[in-house]
Amino acid sequence: MKIKRKVEIAVISDVHLGTYGCHAKQLLTYLNSIQPKKLILNGDIIDIWQFSKRYFPKSHLRVIKKIMDMSADGVEIIYVTGNHDEMLRKFSDMTIGNISIVDKAVLELDGKKAWIFHGDVFDVSIQNAKWLAKLGGYGYDLLILLNRLSNWVLEKLGKEKYSLSKKIKNSVKRAVKYISDFEQVASDLAIENGYDYVICGHIHQPKMVIKENKYGKTMYLNSGDWVENFTALEYQFKRWKVYNYSKDKLSPFYADEDIKDMEVKDLIAAITIVDQHAK
Repeated sequence: MKIKRKVEIAVISDVHLGTYGCHAKQLLTYLNSIQPKKLILNGDIIDIWQFSKRYFPKSHLRVIKKIMDMSADGVEIIYVTGNHDEMLRKFSDMTIGNISIVDKAVLELDGKKAWIFHGDVFDVSIQNAKWLAKLGGYGYDLLILLNRLSNWVLEKLGKEKYSLSKKIKNSVKRAVKYISDFEQVASDLAIENGYDYVICGHIHQPKMVIKENKYGKTMYLNSGDWVENFTALEYQFKRWKVYNYSKDKLSPFYADEDIKDMEVKDLIAAITIVDQHAK
């Protein structure tokens, strides 16, 4: 029998469904392993920027179906919009059943306040040159494809897999500085506004660290992504932790059998038609 872990809150971001870089099967396995009261989708879940009718695999549809099923089973779903799914910002503050769409959220957690937003508001390249940011997104997708090919060769040779994109990010000084500046700006704003936690996504760098300045301190958290890091944030027993899929053993939770065996047309129908018990 599969025993799911109970968590009060789970936070995922930067899934990028609809792109080659998305690892939907790993995410589905994770979602099947937990029983949260709240699931926060902190932006860039569906990659509308790079959406293509030619590429939206069955595993990506399964993730959407799983989230819909969790909502129907009573899990509160908070969808915080990001830049790659900014089209959803037209529907901000809309609630459908247990699913709400917002641009940011504030939660009261055991006497402390958590400020949750995606983080693209800090990204100058997106605010001032959106076309350039989108072009960079396509280049990143190409890099992921090349990385998969190189890892296939490495695997055949019996060698360890390698992440080109992570290596580039960690070696380029400007990228390292950008990440550091992002964390500091988010933390300073949280301290200024009296938030005990600030929770972001966007930069694909999982993190949990106490940040201080002369005005006070806050805990900065980032849920990472499901392209490179396979990470999430979890809140339980009055504390946060960074969950890392790569360090867990979740083979029994690969997929719900009813979802696994469904055809694509049935998955689409299940997603677009509201279940009777969800009404």
